[in-house]
Amino acid sequence: MLTREQEYAVEVEDLTVIYHEKPVLWDVDLRVPTGVVMAIVGPNGSGKTTLIKTILGLIKPAAGHVSILGRSYNQRRQVVGYVPQRNSVDWDFPTTVLDVVMMGRYGALGWIRRPGKAEKQQAHEALEKVGMSKFAHRQISQLSGGQQQRVFLARALVQDALIYFMDEPFQGVDAVTERAIITILKELKALGKTLIVVHHDLQTVTEYFDWVMMLNVRAIAYGPVKDVFNEQKLQMTYGGRTPFLNVVVAEKNAGNM
Repeated sequence: MLTREQEYAVEVEDLTVIYHEKPVLWDVDLRVPTGVVMAIVGPNGSGKTTLIKTILGLIKPAAGHVSILGRSYNQRRQVVGYVPQRNSVDWDFPTTVLDVVMMGRYGALGWIRRPGKAEKQQAHEALEKVGMSKFAHRQISQLSGGQQQRVFLARALVQDALIYFMDEPFQGVDAVTERAIITILKELKALGKTLIVVHHDLQTVTEYFDWVMMLNVRAIAYGPVKDVFNEQKLQMTYGGRTPFLNVVVAEKNAGNM
């Protein structure tokens, strides 16, 4: 029997976030069990990135409570990995690919202790997994968008976290990077990790994820993809504004036949 602490990787209760007197998230509840790969989907401005940043303590909520494995984020910081949106990073910062990846070990080392041989080896292994070994000493500003995304994925891998948050990791990447990300997601899931991914492509939800949260300021639904990713919930989430919703649902239903 799982304890409550073990049962849920993430719990969000009555979460409200307000910008300029306007709710960005309103009374959101969410319980994510351990060991799932969950997509967060919703229209632009629905609060997807805000939800992740609030869970990670980067945004202060107006109300509500968040816990990671039964405790606060500050108490669980070392077991959480985060891949932010690529366009939120200053890629002109003068540092190498290897240095960026080794930053993922700072949470375990602390900011005083310098990374050593073991940390460099971990970084090289992570770069090998994402197909970026030969770029280890290249300046990050010299990378393509897809390569930059793979570097951030490698940085998250060296954290050896239990729970990973990824904000639009597939957005604007090439086919090679997308395959690399999918492979890593599957490997991490096989190791019992929990992955929570902000995602925009509804047509790949059933292929890449086993859980989904449908968000539009409020939590419309969340749970196993096979149970909640349906036409009714999609229409409630997107308000009928996405013309290919019926195609997505049709493809999902065909795959279940």
